[in-house]
Amino acid sequence: MNTIIPEIPESHGGPGCVVAGFAALSHPARIKILRHLAAHDCCCCGDVVEKLDLAQSTVSQHLKVLVDAGLVIFEPDRRRSRYRIDRAALAAFSQSVDKLVKSCC
Repeated sequence: MNTIIPEIPESHGGPGCVVAGFAALSHPARIKILRHLAAHDCCCCGDVVEKLDLAQSTVSQHLKVLVDAGLVIFEPDRRRSRYRIDRAALAAFSQSVDKLVKSCC
């Protein structure tokens, strides 16, 4: 019996969102960055660099990937730009993965 799974809009965890989320979370450093951001309301890149002992350029690139995937929000500031987790987007990603697993298994 084939089950038809309704299409989920991209903005609400659709297939493209799931792919982008998996791609963004495919590097261990980005998982560590998400965990660090989850423990704080918001952080600047330098805070993450100090915590993870990675080069500033490396952390900046990883943050960009997380922002581009929609999992992290970038808030520009003149002195220190801030990053914070988009908890709604992360929850939508989690729900989409849960639906995917339930539909396949």
